[in-house]
Amino acid sequence: MIDSTASLLARGYAWLPGLQERAGGEPVVTRLMGRRTIVLDGPGAVEFFYDEQHVLREGALPGPVLDTLFGRGAVHTLDGDRHRVRKDLFVSLLMSEGGIAALTERFTARWPRAVAGWEGREVVLFDEMSAVLAGAVCDWMGLPLSEGAARSIGEDCVAAVDGFATAGPRHWKARRARARQERALCRVVSELRAAAAPVRTEGRPRSALATVAWHRDADGRLLDPRTAAVELLNIIRPTVALSWFAVFAAHALHSAPVHRDRLLADDGTYARAFAHEVRRFYPFAPFVAGLAARDLRWRDTPVPEGSLLLLDLYGRDHDPDVWPRPCDFDPCRFMGREPPPNDLVPQGGGDARTGHRCPGEDITVSLLSAVVTGLAQLDCDVPEQDLTIPLHRLPTRPRSGFVISHARTAVRADGVPSRSVWAPHR
Repeated sequence: MIDSTASLLARGYAWLPGLQERAGGEPVVTRLMGRRTIVLDGPGAVEFFYDEQHVLREGALPGPVLDTLFGRGAVHTLDGDRHRVRKDLFVSLLMSEGGIAALTERFTARWPRAVAGWEGREVVLFDEMSAVLAGAVCDWMGLPLSEGAARSIGEDCVAAVDGFATAGPRHWKARRARARQERALCRVVSELRAAAAPVRTEGRPRSALATVAWHRDADGRLLDPRTAAVELLNIIRPTVALSWFAVFAAHALHSAPVHRDRLLADDGTYARAFAHEVRRFYPFAPFVAGLAARDLRWRDTPVPEGSLLLLDLYGRDHDPDVWPRPCDFDPCRFMGREPPPNDLVPQGGGDARTGHRCPGEDITVSLLSAVVTGLAQLDCDVPEQDLTIPLHRLPTRPRSGFVISHARTAVRADGVPSRSVWAPHR
């Protein structure tokens, strides 16, 4: 059996569909990094993958991914009680209504200031979004940053995500970026612990920074400062990674400006539906990985213990049996309903509170809804540029990063825009 690692790195999002087409409807069995690998897709795949009796995370992620994207000792690498106790930390911070609202408010407060700084110049929306999101999440966590520092941590988080699934310069840049931010946050944690014992002010919740710094793991011990830094980054990095969804939302608005009219007349319902459809339609994570906990069978295919299992996320989000007309961008499919959790899986499936699904998904939807609203209210020019989205690149985004010029917020009091937007400047 030929190892597919080089093919995955070369073909990106097209790798798995190619294997599936050649398999003719049978489960894909291949090798990645020398390990026997079985792809889970179709009915029952999400439920099978997120059953802890079937799949383990410890040891599933290769070193290059840990050293760029998640960090050594991260919650993503744990199982059983160790995972549940660590996961409770993230659930308490990221899944409360108050926490979601507070972080979204930090973003909406920064957005007008950011737009004001773009007036009279051409900017790359992807780069600007990473700085705004980094500033918002760090402020919310209790790590207020200057604009320059916010841009710097945003750039490092982008680099960590951008280089995790490749070789060469992008990968080594990602390693350096993660190491730099781990060292900085490790110092912050150590200084916080040296300054004072954990104190909870009556009526005021502890900051996210303090909550992570004073968290006790399943063994009753504080996280070592480096692991605490890893988990702080695992709040900051995915928030900054919303820059990918933000430029995809801009791409959708540019491709079909008709959506803007509905967003400007919206009470928030269409913005949320639009956010869900961005997450479904555009390529983000192609799959997630785990290890077979014991000898199993998947659709009559033997799965030996220790085999690598891949859950096809992008395929699930474009499955015509789940999503009618999956290649059409149609926010209306989410109007009046929230998607069933195991149907829409751009950030994984299962139960976010107890399993390995991303606990920040509700924050993603809330922040992306605010981003979509802000973009709809933006008056700008979109100059000629390369907006193609290359599927061989992991993770992908519009090649240009989405350049805009002459940007300003220009919506009258009655909600009507001052002029047309999201069309090329003539």
